[in-house]
Amino acid sequence: MIDTATPNRKGPLDGIKVLDFSRILSGPYASMVLADLGAEIIKVEPIEKGDETRNFPPFQGKLSHYYIALNKNKKSLALNLKSAEGVQIAQDLAAQSDIVLENFRPGVMDRLGLGYETLREANPRLIYCSITGFGQDSPLGDKPAFDIVAQALSGVMSVNCEPGQAPNKLGIPMGDMAGSIFSLFGLLAALHERNSTGKGRHVEVAMLDSLIAMQGYLSQIYFVTGESPQPVGTQHPSIVPYGAFPTSDGHVIVACLTEGFWHNFARSLDMEELIEAPLFSVYEQRLANRDALHEIIYARMKRDTTQYWLERLSEFDVPSAPILSIGDALEQPHVRDRGLVEAVDHPTEGPLRLVRGPIRFDGQGPLAPNAPNLLGEKTAQILSEDIGLSDDQIQMLLAKGIIRVPD
Repeated sequence: MIDTATPNRKGPLDGIKVLDFSRILSGPYASMVLADLGAEIIKVEPIEKGDETRNFPPFQGKLSHYYIALNKNKKSLALNLKSAEGVQIAQDLAAQSDIVLENFRPGVMDRLGLGYETLREANPRLIYCSITGFGQDSPLGDKPAFDIVAQALSGVMSVNCEPGQAPNKLGIPMGDMAGSIFSLFGLLAALHERNSTGKGRHVEVAMLDSLIAMQGYLSQIYFVTGESPQPVGTQHPSIVPYGAFPTSDGHVIVACLTEGFWHNFARSLDMEELIEAPLFSVYEQRLANRDALHEIIYARMKRDTTQYWLERLSEFDVPSAPILSIGDALEQPHVRDRGLVEAVDHPTEGPLRLVRGPIRFDGQGPLAPNAPNLLGEKTAQILSEDIGLSDDQIQMLLAKGIIRVPD
């Protein structure tokens, strides 16, 4: 069931103000999650073209798909940070913010006069979050970092392929996303600590560190055996059977993580004798004889269709699934009934479909979203309401090229 929103309800981060200098993905995803939780997000963008992702095709009208995906529920402030006046405006906003978020290379914010040490002098309660590719003290610190670079250096690409095939990047931008996710952990922990101490923190998260932290059992395989895990495609390095199995017209995912599920799977194949077979009866034996077991399973499953096996596996309570396209995944009943996609109206481009955040409180999902702003859409409002500039002062800043409002 879709949760019913309570009128005028507020998120748990209501009252938290975030000054967001980040762009592309690793920072904007984090600030979008904070917005879903009720925080106010002021997104600072360059006055020329805004966040670089505003220019990434494909477009809905003049809106980039990329920008739409990561920038709902934010207030766009178009500001020239190459000017003293622009930096002063940013400093004034930081002085009354709870969080500053940035994802530039190390040293960039310091050179702008917007580094942590500078901003905390006026606001000791400020929590300042820096998301970088490699961290301040890494030998790679000055190297430009994008998702695929972090994936390559983390080792994840080496196992993300079928055996014998070329390494491949993950289909989702996990290098960027990992930095976003761990920055959220750090920010929320720092907010909690500030309730006791009254003091802020400098939260630092590196994309490469985050991906390495997410390796889980893969890193432990190396530590235990001294050998790097090898690619196994959709299979699992230490659990069998697990992965994509061919049918007469496609593939089905099967995941037998427990002995009970393995027994259920064998029964669904009408091959209960496999349960007691010496080569397959326990984890270690199935792993050692993976190829022989797969040959048996493949021969059986190829005789029937994907739909047959989905129904059969469900009947026998075997963890299983079809392999859906992105479109099919977004249109499936689960997404509809959970209310994970919703529409908002954009002032120039009409209805936009957006993916909703997954976190629920008391059965209710995130607050109703606002459409991604036009570049500089909230500039005048922020300068007037947040730092008290008059209309004449705002017009003067416009004339001098310090700020920008929509055409």
